[in-house]
Amino acid sequence: MRYRTFGEPDYAALQALDAAALRHADPAFETLPERERDGRAHTSLAALKFYERSEHSFVAEDDSGLRGFVFAQHVWQGDRPIVLIRTVSLAPDAPDGTAGGLFQAVVKSAYDSAVYELHFPVTPALHAKAREEGTVSPGPYGICHLGSRTETAPGPRVGSPA
Repeated sequence: MRYRTFGEPDYAALQALDAAALRHADPAFETLPERERDGRAHTSLAALKFYERSEHSFVAEDDSGLRGFVFAQHVWQGDRPIVLIRTVSLAPDAPDGTAGGLFQAVVKSAYDSAVYELHFPVTPALHAKAREEGTVSPGPYGICHLGSRTETAPGPRVGSPA
């Protein structure tokens, strides 16, 4: 597996991979309202252009094409910088270790830019790597959608059974 930054020639493949991952995660994805499908997608043109320049976003690639991606960015906290991983998306048939390799690419880029703190949702794809790296969890990670999208956003509600 190769891990590298991405550019405009990769946009169509990234969008196809994102769509495949979203359909795999939710077989009813195509039946959702367009607003919800757009809200779950990670690869709008604006997002791709932004994360292409972030210096912390990478793709995983093998001889069959793109197998996953990670989108991350610098965030200034007022007293120190962090790198925030927004998402890790994998092809449904991505080889084991792909998410961990993407995570390591972000670790290296953060360290090389003198950023020593990564923040990320500990998803099932990242759980083993988070444990291996000694990640601490000060509490659950939540996303509050404002407006009507809160009705259809994915994930269990805080305080409800998973």
